Amino acid sequence: MVNKTTTVLQALQIEHLNMMQQEALQSILDESNILLVSPTGSGKTLAFLLAVFYLLEEEKTNIQCLILLPTRELAIQIEQVWKSMRTGFKVNVCYGGHSIEVETKNLSQAPALLIGTPGRILDHIQRKSFEADGIRILILDEFDKSLEVGFHEEIAAIIAAIPKLEKRILVSATAKMEIPTFTGVKAPRVLDFSLSTAQNEQLIMKLVHSKEKDKFETLFQLLCSLESEPALIFCNHRDATERLAQLLNEAGIITAFYHGGMDQDDRERAITRFRNGSVNYLVATDIAARGLDISAIKHVVHYHLPKLEKEFIHRNGRTARMHASGTSYILLSMEEELPTFIGSDIEIFIPLESAPLPTAPIFQTIYVSGGKKNKLNKTDIVGFFIQKGKLDKSDIQLIEVKDFMSFVAVKKTKIPAFLRAIKEEKMKGKKYKIEVLR
Repeated sequence: MVNKTTTVLQALQIEHLNMMQQEALQSILDESNILLVSPTGSGKTLAFLLAVFYLLEEEKTNIQCLILLPTRELAIQIEQVWKSMRTGFKVNVCYGGHSIEVETKNLSQAPALLIGTPGRILDHIQRKSFEADGIRILILDEFDKSLEVGFHEEIAAIIAAIPKLEKRILVSATAKMEIPTFTGVKAPRVLDFSLSTAQNEQLIMKLVHSKEKDKFETLFQLLCSLESEPALIFCNHRDATERLAQLLNEAGIITAFYHGGMDQDDRERAITRFRNGSVNYLVATDIAARGLDISAIKHVVHYHLPKLEKEFIHRNGRTARMHASGTSYILLSMEEELPTFIGSDIEIFIPLESAPLPTAPIFQTIYVSGGKKNKLNKTDIVGFFIQKGKLDKSDIQLIEVKDFMSFVAVKKTKIPAFLRAIKEEKMKGKKYKIEVLR
């Protein structure tokens, strides 16, 4: 077991597996039914993907493992982790909003690992885009969330269409869940590594009182007090995220918003800008509490409090991840009361009234109208930006290559000259639209 583990950890630049990952890996290899419960940010994805790596057989040419999950963001994240592991096994991802024609073409040469949302995977099964006979391993990631959003029928139909399942793994961040009979999971080995918010010693919680019912001014002062460090701000409603982001931008704090009502492209662009530092503040609904591929965030702000404890835990799971510390700020107006699941023994934080505006990001995101399906990769883009765009390596930060588009973080000060330099240039013999992402 050591060789594959060592190879993957080296590829991911991780020193060692944590206790949960070690136990989950061994249990998934040994048992046929597993329920893995562990907090957001604890490394569950690597735990079950590493087990899959051991279980896949090189000589087989059909799909061997299916991972079902509730959101396209989580699907993309798991695909990226698998590719970063450099296993040599093909992976495909399928989700609503993605081109079904492209997915069908990809599935014509079956991957060893298929990742997708229940609705889209069931669509492919009904279209007979792939054969399900070879699938031996089924992983239901964030299974509790899949049930919450109503994927019961789709998941049941998918499982019924897979005749030779040998392993069924349910993965969740919360322990309180009833396992439906349609999963076929009976008397599972339960690995419960769940932690209550209070037990997470890495997480610091602070209460911020607002004198006004509309807490915007208090939020503004709080963000100005955080020394320009990025923050994820949670609201309960979609329209509130847009309103709050607009007010913050008008006040001079560069902010993006993110919610489930946005087009997939717009959601990806918002997350990309936040991930690469083009914006340091993201206002979001609870859809951002799970499954997003965002590195550790130091600050989480509850502009609105969620109604359920588990959503509060998931939100806080975006910070204080793995071995890092983080702070959760609860904004409370005089008319509001703390929910019983939080408790009242919380440190009071008073924002500075005269703190300066956060420093504006030094990077901005450049959009390129080509991606993996256009045979572009990161090396192509870096070479073009440096040779034709006259940039230095230090002028370029995070590069993300999607199917038909790419995003590159570039120093703001260098962008005007860069755009002039590449105006008439071609990349790999083709002219692409290259502009600042708005």
